[in-house]
Amino acid sequence: MRDPFMTEILPQLASGAAHTHALGFVFDGVQGDRVRLRTPWRPDLVGDPETEVLAGGLVTAMLDHIGGLAVWVALGGFRPIATLDLRVDYMRAARPRVDLLSEARCYRLTRSIGFVRAWAFEDDPADPVAAAQSTYVIDSNGGRGIGANLKSEARA
Repeated sequence: MRDPFMTEILPQLASGAAHTHALGFVFDGVQGDRVRLRTPWRPDLVGDPETEVLAGGLVTAMLDHIGGLAVWVALGGFRPIATLDLRVDYMRAARPRVDLLSEARCYRLTRSIGFVRAWAFEDDPADPVAAAQSTYVIDSNGGRGIGANLKSEARA
C-alpha cells in the first residue's frame, strides 16, 4: 500500500522550503524508521576555501532539519514541531569536494516531545563527520490556536 505522506509530502518537507532548497538538501529516502538527506558539494557551501570542506553551519542545519523529518516519520504524518534542544558533536573534518549524507532516527516519542539521534557522513554512517542528539516539541500550541493568550473583550 502506498503512503502519500512518505512518497509525496515528506520529500517536499525535506527540500521544498526556501532555505532547504537554497542549501541544496535532497531527500534520499526512508528505510524503516530512518530518514536520509544528501547535500551535494557546491563551492558556495564551503566554509574555508583553502580546504574546500562544507561549512560547519551547513552540517548543523542539515542535522537539525533531518531530526525534524525523523519526528514526522515517527508520527506518520505532519504536525507542527519546533527544535527544543540540539547538540552537535563534530568528530572529524569532512572530506573536501565530497557530498554529505545525513541520517536520523526518532527513538522515542511522548505526547509532546520527540527524541532524535542523527549523524552526518560521506559514505559510511559508522565514520561520521558529526553526530547530533536533539529534541523537538510537538504541537506546541496545545490545541489552542493563534491568539489564545490574548485578552478578549468578553474576558476584560
